[in-house]
Amino acid sequence: MAATPPTAERGSRLDLLRGLCGGAVHLPGDAGYDRARLPWNLQVDARPAAVAYPAFPDEVATVVRAAAAAGLRVAPMGTGHGAPPLSGRLGDAVLLRTSALTELHVDTDRQTARVGAGVLWGDVVERAGEVGLAARHMSSPSVGVVGSSLGGGISWYARRHGLQCSALTAIEVVLADGSFVRATGHDDLLWAARGGGGFGVVTAVEFDLLPIATAFAGLLAWDWRHAERVLRAWADWTRETPEDVTTVARLFQAPDQPDLPAGLRGRQVVVVDGAVLGPPGRAAQLLAPLRALRPELDTFHVARADSLPRLHLDPEAPTVAHASSVLLDDLPEEAVEALVAAAGPRSGSGLVDLEVRQLGGALARPSPRGGALDRLDGAFLVLGVGIADEPAGLASLRRDTTRIFAALARWASSGLYLPMVDQANDGRRGLSPTAWERLAAIRAAADPEGRFVVPHEGSAAQPADA
Repeated sequence: MAATPPTAERGSRLDLLRGLCGGAVHLPGDAGYDRARLPWNLQVDARPAAVAYPAFPDEVATVVRAAAAAGLRVAPMGTGHGAPPLSGRLGDAVLLRTSALTELHVDTDRQTARVGAGVLWGDVVERAGEVGLAARHMSSPSVGVVGSSLGGGISWYARRHGLQCSALTAIEVVLADGSFVRATGHDDLLWAARGGGGFGVVTAVEFDLLPIATAFAGLLAWDWRHAERVLRAWADWTRETPEDVTTVARLFQAPDQPDLPAGLRGRQVVVVDGAVLGPPGRAAQLLAPLRALRPELDTFHVARADSLPRLHLDPEAPTVAHASSVLLDDLPEEAVEALVAAAGPRSGSGLVDLEVRQLGGALARPSPRGGALDRLDGAFLVLGVGIADEPAGLASLRRDTTRIFAALARWASSGLYLPMVDQANDGRRGLSPTAWERLAAIRAAADPEGRFVVPHEGSAAQPADA
């Protein structure tokens, strides 16, 4: 990309940013700078050259052009749930916060949604639920729609209906030269947006909704001394379940918080949560083998689709969180034993959550629409999540996930699901070689100077922590 101007000149040009976005631009030293730069994931202490809060697509374009004039890169960010891969890389960038782009429209007849880059999944699910529709939402209502859609998106309906990125039918994006583009159909930019991103500032997306008003959803919980027995039975059960079933098995060290169910609060438990589509009677039959294991807590019931974003009990308020994941090709008995030994009772693990997500079904088949990420190669995704009081407490959580994943290495895939990996990785590990080659060409054409900061670059180099 173009060389950065000398410090004095850049400082002068940065001053020109102050009047943009109706004054919603914060520079280092400004009273609002520290608050403006904080992402949802508070482990990140990024200090960008400026923070801008545009409210309209034309303001986004103005910021992008101004950043280029100042020799700065641009890092789009909605909520900042996925901010950790950007650590240490924003010193020469304008952090462009999209939270004010809050357009939201649900078309009941077409069963579609149009969503601005600042909209959260909870808002979409609530609006869609009012008319008997559902979205391929993430496991927390506080996650941004656009960012998670560009990365992939695994929902409670994923094994039947695939990735959220495959549901995209249109995007609107500001490119590196400040131009505004709408991409639909077979446009390369829409193909890239389906799991690729990193070529501009996406200001709005449109996507299909699902004609789902209810699902048989909930959780089963046992004391975690039963972890090996339950996880072995669950792994065997997943091999026979139809695509209407999407579940997650978890070793959950639940904090003692009043917003959690009383039967879980402050306890160490093994949990299976998820959703089953179809008639309740059939759903109950499918769950019968797990219920035969006599869980202490059973909340499965016919649930409104708009209640599912809170099913997983994810924290919603900003927090210091660590997350990392690995894809597994299989989960035989030996793998279950290794997982429980590394993360269960007597392991010493400090992770609040070690979960195994059931994949397969529609997630394993190429999406008919195509896209940079059109499927997930792996039978399971293992995700480690830790919560710390302050960033300094993250080191032990990282050691725990490293140790757990090492124990599972025999069954691990070579690929990664990058939206659930905190540490910046080689972006090529998230896509097939063919998809990566096409994505790289699209990015080079749309952003020839590398103006936009990409969370996972096409290099194995690891950036320093912020």
